[in-house]
Amino acid sequence: MRTGKNLKMRAGKIERTGAAERAYRGILQLLFPLRCPVCDGIVRQAGEKVCVECLGRLKLLTPPWCMKCGKKLSGEDEYCTDCRRREHVFLRGRGLYEYESAALSIYRFKYSGRREYADYFGEQMAEYLGDFIRSVEPDALIPIPLHRKRRTQRGYNQAELLSRALGDRMGIPVYGDYLVRQKNTAPLKYENPEERQNNLKKAFNIPRNDVKLKRAIVVDDIYTTGSTMDEAARVLKGAGVREVYFVTLPCGAGV
Repeated sequence: MRTGKNLKMRAGKIERTGAAERAYRGILQLLFPLRCPVCDGIVRQAGEKVCVECLGRLKLLTPPWCMKCGKKLSGEDEYCTDCRRREHVFLRGRGLYEYESAALSIYRFKYSGRREYADYFGEQMAEYLGDFIRSVEPDALIPIPLHRKRRTQRGYNQAELLSRALGDRMGIPVYGDYLVRQKNTAPLKYENPEERQNNLKKAFNIPRNDVKLKRAIVVDDIYTTGSTMDEAARVLKGAGVREVYFVTLPCGAGV
């Protein structure tokens, strides 16, 4: 009888805790309303991260995709034109969204202070890229860093926010300061692949050697030509990381 009574008491406590949690989230939503990562409007439904009517508007990347970088393919080739033409330093990567559907969201995430988008993006990454990430068995997630001047101007590094949201859901350590950007590179979005590659030479550095990693997944907001990923992978492999993979939100043209 005591066991049954204890179970009822525990169930009641859990129910009350759940109700309190929902009420707390509702109050937070009233005081600090979240912006929808799709339309940027206030999310009206308490406890939700995206407007119900916006669900599905960020188009997930579906097969066929490039077996190297994850870009969407239109034919039957295993690799995109870029990956057939050049050899990458990273082993493999995946993107979450088709570029066209996510471009405005990523722009606001990077440049308009929409830090709260990271939670939704991390949740989506864990759900739809989780199998790929688990198959890698990474020792850590490593965000592409911003130079300290740019981070000060922006107030945050969107790749690090994304890494932490993803790492929390998948139980993977995030090393936000493992890779640093020692060179304040010019914006890459208007440069061709060769210019990007030259711009990124010696851009990254690893200031610490107390952590040894075998496999790492680099996290960034977007994959374009692969120059940033290749340079990060080159530095990581030079520090002893055997296998470097990556995940991003969209793959495609730059923002």
